[in-house]
Amino acid sequence: MASAPHPGSPGWAGLLSPSAAEARQEAPAGPGLPPPGPEGDSDAAGSPSAHSGMTTRELQEYWRGEKGSWKPVKLLFEIASARIEEEKLSRFVMYQIVVIQTGSFDSTKAVLERRYSDFETLQRGLARAFPEEIEDVAFPKKHLLGNLAPGLIAARTRAFRDYLRQLHAIRCVRRSREFIDFLTRPELREAFGCLRAGQYVRALELLGRVLPLQEKLTGHCPAAVVPALCAALVCHRELERPLEAFAAGERALERLRAREGHRYYAPLLDAMVRLAYALGKDFVSLQERLEASQLRKPGPRGLTLKELAVREYLS
Repeated sequence: MASAPHPGSPGWAGLLSPSAAEARQEAPAGPGLPPPGPEGDSDAAGSPSAHSGMTTRELQEYWRGEKGSWKPVKLLFEIASARIEEEKLSRFVMYQIVVIQTGSFDSTKAVLERRYSDFETLQRGLARAFPEEIEDVAFPKKHLLGNLAPGLIAARTRAFRDYLRQLHAIRCVRRSREFIDFLTRPELREAFGCLRAGQYVRALELLGRVLPLQEKLTGHCPAAVVPALCAALVCHRELERPLEAFAAGERALERLRAREGHRYYAPLLDAMVRLAYALGKDFVSLQERLEASQLRKPGPRGLTLKELAVREYLS
């Protein structure tokens, strides 16, 4: 029996070119890629892809396992400190938010900073999306004067702590894009910006801080963290850390189970095949998954994982 072609060999096609896809199966090209960023994920709600190769029984077993393994993460919000920042034409208060998972020791507590205008943007978005659900949640009002007074800063610190706790207690709010973006998007935008600039060490530092929080917030939708995990893979690979890159890729693939139509699925598998081959790991099974996915959804040659990652968080 002939051995399977490997990355770099004459028989290796990687992400299939149009001619290769047509030669294997004649079918119309798939739809174009969704818009860059997590909001473009077609399966953001967590449902399996229509292109999944699972049987009905396998899907039922998968969802039973998902239902039994996932439990909502209870988070505690604290405003640890507040300080006055100065810019050229303005002064404002920066609040340090600490997010801790309750019920057990949390070695990955999140620390982030937001100003009043960030909270205000969150409140406006939630008021549009969930007017009835948050009508009893108090939001600290803005004052024309005295916003930098120590007494008002202390009062707002307590008010913002209570505000975040109340929001997180509302199921539809804590799962909303508005709430999750408030807590993670600034750091993710900076991390992907560093990736685009080739600042891979800094990008990994930022991803290491925001990924644990993003995972806690999106347990109901595991695929939401895939772009960040793939960015970590790209950074480790560019820094010639193949083991760390492969580990990040494995975490991403685990979150794409039954989601073969996800825009990251094929580029991720292609990158993992190459990493597995370089590391002397089993690349054949990964290659078979990639080829099976391309046969189910043939189309033009797609973007590489890095090309896909650098398009995230551009706006």
